[in-house]
Amino acid sequence: MDSIDKSKLPTHVAIIMDGNGRWAKRRGLPRVRGHQQGAETVREVVRTTRQIGIPWLTLYAFSMENWKRSDLEVRALMNLLEQFLKDELEEMTENGIRLKAIGRLEKLPTSTRKLLFETMDKTSQGEDMTLTLALSYGGRQEILDAVRKIAVSVEKKKIQPKEIDHRLLVNALYQPEMPDPDLLIRTSGEYRISNFLLWQIAYTEIYITSTLWPDFTREEYLKAIAEFQNRERRFGAAD
Repeated sequence: MDSIDKSKLPTHVAIIMDGNGRWAKRRGLPRVRGHQQGAETVREVVRTTRQIGIPWLTLYAFSMENWKRSDLEVRALMNLLEQFLKDELEEMTENGIRLKAIGRLEKLPTSTRKLLFETMDKTSQGEDMTLTLALSYGGRQEILDAVRKIAVSVEKKKIQPKEIDHRLLVNALYQPEMPDPDLLIRTSGEYRISNFLLWQIAYTEIYITSTLWPDFTREEYLKAIAEFQNRERRFGAAD
């Protein structure tokens, strides 16, 4: 913590939480055990984010591609999500954490979706931090849905094609008020974006660690933030 400069904190950290399955496989455990351990890491990272004073945290919790996994694993993931929402509600409300979700949420099971929206409503007054869960999410799908929304407005003659600009597209995204991530962390050592926040990460700093998500500690999280603070961000400008 001593290495963190509170005056240079990222406004928004996004994380691709990868490696739960491999963590379990290496230990001869079922995949769901890796997801359970990964949920503990989520709790630690959320707490650390709030304690440091970073106002936005987005976690890639369930991708559109994850629907291709076995019914057993998908059900286990949904059950874990529901349990997380129940267990963390009190802590979120007490610590001013507002919960949001992005993605094609209509695809979630009815019970999961109902609990998710109830939790978002109960935490809506949180002002210290916004925790966003990307669920049934894909970056390409988000852009496609935004384009469709704009196309409907054009069809209804609410806007003209020439009026379509950067701001109009941003306002059609799932969470337009969310600032672009300053730092994207990916665990498990994979060097790819995996269809995550494709519009938003145009100038995001990327930190990749070989550590599997269940083993991602508070110390490594702080290390990623410290490294971010040592980078020079130019946003396309010359040296």
